[in-house]
Amino acid sequence: MRILQINTENTWRGGERQTLYTAKGLIKRGIKVAIIVTKNSPLSKKAQQEGIEVIQTGGFFDTLIKIFLARTQFDILHAQAGKAHTQAVITKILHKKPVLYTRRVDFVPKGFASMIKYRFTDQVIAISEKISSILDTNKLYKNAPVIYSAIESKTLDLIRASNLKKTLKIENSYIVGIIAAIEGHKDPFLTLNVAKEIIDKRSDVHFIHFGSGKLEAEFKKFIKDNSLEGRYHFMGHYDNVEDFYSIMDIFLMTSKMEGLGSSVIDAFNNEVFVVSTNAGGLKELVEGRGALCNIGDLDCLVSEIENAILMNKDKIAIIKKAKSFCRKNFLSDKMVEKYIEIYKTLL
Repeated sequence: MRILQINTENTWRGGERQTLYTAKGLIKRGIKVAIIVTKNSPLSKKAQQEGIEVIQTGGFFDTLIKIFLARTQFDILHAQAGKAHTQAVITKILHKKPVLYTRRVDFVPKGFASMIKYRFTDQVIAISEKISSILDTNKLYKNAPVIYSAIESKTLDLIRASNLKKTLKIENSYIVGIIAAIEGHKDPFLTLNVAKEIIDKRSDVHFIHFGSGKLEAEFKKFIKDNSLEGRYHFMGHYDNVEDFYSIMDIFLMTSKMEGLGSSVIDAFNNEVFVVSTNAGGLKELVEGRGALCNIGDLDCLVSEIENAILMNKDKIAIIKKAKSFCRKNFLSDKMVEKYIEIYKTLL
């Protein structure tokens, strides 16, 4: 079995992390793997550091050529992002290999091109029941199996996290953590408005936000214009950001759209109480294992954070339940084994 993964995104987000985890898990089981990646992208660098074969590409059409040239070396093409899906299907008439696509987003695909793309895809995997339902309802792909995104258990660098607390001078505060791109579907300005409400009410709460994105300039301006500096700490992109779950008391997710929410899974695993909207796959992930609010519900999010600060036995029980759920369903070995089972049906 030989698997060519394709992920030509220039970002380092959930899909890229899952691509890396899948490749590592397959190689661990003796399966030949390579990843087509954009040259010098974060995924390209991290994959090479792990000793994974990469095929670097310079753009969309160069990727089509690289897929064609690699066609005899692999049995299955696994597209791990939307653009990669398009690239794998466009070249199918030439490579003649089965195409598997992992869909990670919960917006509704539209147009004739989308319909054709899904028709020529041999297998679609959804990362949540919500995504599978969207594909089914819109008659793009029926009964797509669900394979959840996964995490790798790792030892956190507690000293690194502690040093950040000291640097920010927030040692004796409640810390609300956010790990989210500064993009529209994450509703970052709702995050800021939640923070503003909490900060106006309490002097003992700080927010730390890791991420970057297209709306970053406006985001920073809002922080400055609303005098949130010193209480809302926008950190930008950090490698090994998982280390900082160790200093969070609460994890906040305000998305308007979310395929699943792998950062929430990390929060579960690191015993951080989650307050989240019910966007996309977040509802099936967080319900009964954290606090859920409707999309855009500022008052609910503020109230749930205030409740979570007053930690009690019930909240502790929810945290333990969430971690148990995480360990049972979201470790990378389980994800990889499920993919192997699907691959075998395509050979």
